[in-house]
Amino acid sequence: MIEPDFLHRTRTAYDSMAARYAELFADELTDFPLDRAMLAAFADFVRADGGGPVADVGCGPGHVTSLLHALGLDASGVDLSEEMIAIAREARPGLRFEVGSMTALDIGDGRLGGVLARYSIIHTPPERLPQVFAEFHRVLAPGGHLLLAFQAHDDPAEGVESFDHKVALAYRWHPDRVATLLTAQGFTEKARLVRAPTEDERPFPHAHLLLTKAPVT
Repeated sequence: MIEPDFLHRTRTAYDSMAARYAELFADELTDFPLDRAMLAAFADFVRADGGGPVADVGCGPGHVTSLLHALGLDASGVDLSEEMIAIAREARPGLRFEVGSMTALDIGDGRLGGVLARYSIIHTPPERLPQVFAEFHRVLAPGGHLLLAFQAHDDPAEGVESFDHKVALAYRWHPDRVATLLTAQGFTEKARLVRAPTEDERPFPHAHLLLTKAPVT
């Protein structure tokens, strides 16, 4: 099967700077209490609804996967980059990490209690994003939870725009547009947070959307 160009480019880019990335972002959440609060809320919802397995999709070197584990979740990581996964496995041998793509997860239907995609949808071309969201919906159990984080913008008429990410071409979205795509796949929005960038970040808002797959009635 021929791999789409955007996956090849993204994998190659992250493979080439995996060690540096792991070093730079090892303690990234220390300065982001609002981000930590959304992760904690996500963990609370998953635990309250049975505490099923959680996949950190686009896990990179595994630092957030480790936080989810510390929050009491059965968390594992998936990433496109083999180098990132190698680093994650070495640094956190007690957790599970696998190479994989969010466009076709090697996870059975309805197996997960939660999916985290923290800044991992940003390299997906806009026309491919519904496929990714359908895949998240497929692997989640009814009533399962999804937490997304991504760079945003505040022009609802624009919807999506590309930007020159330091690693690979990326896209930032208006939160309403992302929420609409997710609703079309069968998700219900529970909460959202849009925070201002810090002085060390690009001048983009940062959006967090917490959603639930409809339970069986």
